[in-house]
Amino acid sequence: MQLSERGGLELWRKAVTASVRSDAPDLTARQQAVLMSVALMPGPHTVRGLAEHLGIAKPAITRALDALERLNFIRRLPDDSDLRSIFIERTPDGMTYLRSFARLVLAAASGEEAGGKPAAKRSNAA
Repeated sequence: MQLSERGGLELWRKAVTASVRSDAPDLTARQQAVLMSVALMPGPHTVRGLAEHLGIAKPAITRALDALERLNFIRRLPDDSDLRSIFIERTPDGMTYLRSFARLVLAAASGEEAGGKPAAKRSNAA
């Protein structure tokens, strides 16, 4: 699929619009980037590694991880070889969220209306 800039933005708009109409939590762009990095890139994942990969400060990663952990989208595990470090892993709930979002993107790409009627929204994941 070849997209123009406008086509790419329109695809993203449709997917995000369908997402905010759903009952899924509203994630910030930073939270989505962190979750997708943890879920789709080979690990192990650390705060330092995510900060370097995304080019943002470690405190910003920590705040995003805090929100994602409250939603049970990621979990933190101690690094047994270095107790000062922790690993970040995706959870089944996090993968369910991403699969659902992927379906919204695919529906938008095929021109379908994704999400149907607006559903009751859960609270934001700020």
